[in-house]
Amino acid sequence: MLKLIVGKKGSGKTKTLIDHINAAAAASKGNVVCVEKGPVMTYSISHKIRLVDIEHYDVSGYDALYGFLTGILAGNYDITHLFVDATLRIGGRDLSALADMLQKLQKVVAERGDTEVMFTISCDKAELPESISGMVL
Repeated sequence: MLKLIVGKKGSGKTKTLIDHINAAAAASKGNVVCVEKGPVMTYSISHKIRLVDIEHYDVSGYDALYGFLTGILAGNYDITHLFVDATLRIGGRDLSALADMLQKLQKVVAERGDTEVMFTISCDKAELPESISGMVL
């Protein structure tokens, strides 16, 4: 299942994401992975989380982000939760390209059946393409 935390900058998206991450760490019987841009959450989340700073991998654009995330999922079938912070800073502000990537990723996640994926998106909900507005928490 794919979920989006959407709101303008400073609206508390990362704090909400951190709460979801820590809850997943406490409940998961598998692995929880968090992808972030820069070392933002290092001291805010449980040490049980696999924290990945995407800046170390030169990922930019939604095609590269899709490949990176599906690679993480393909490399470990024990992942129960995958969280991505600062999505627009990683992929860019092209919300149409974001929607295309999320729809492709949704198919992969649906085939796995047991992985929850959550993104933070820094924009107003009304700005999102209709095709992904149903994913918003």
